[in-house]
Amino acid sequence: MKLVFAIVQDYDANQLLNAITEAGYRSTRISSTGGFLRVGNTTLMMGVEDSEVPDVLRLIDRNCRERTETIQPEIIGDIHEWYPSDLVEVTVGGANVFVLNVNRFERI
Repeated sequence: MKLVFAIVQDYDANQLLNAITEAGYRSTRISSTGGFLRVGNTTLMMGVEDSEVPDVLRLIDRNCRERTETIQPEIIGDIHEWYPSDLVEVTVGGANVFVLNVNRFERI
């Protein structure tokens, strides 16, 4: 048994949850916030059998895409000279996935 944590952008979450549900998996959705851009994320937790991990990873890959966004860098205190004054393009999206071994799982 594995515990899969998938941290995805909010704008990918609904599509991914629909795909997970249609494939017959269960998941728990937790709202979270990213540290880099401080934007909304969704963390999904799924308990799956070892043999199901590749299928779950394919679902995540198909439904979570990287994008390029243009942002204004934050100016922090006295070090604003270190930051570029123009807009900056950054790559966001995709998914960060952690697959952990589970010794015991019970649904009560």
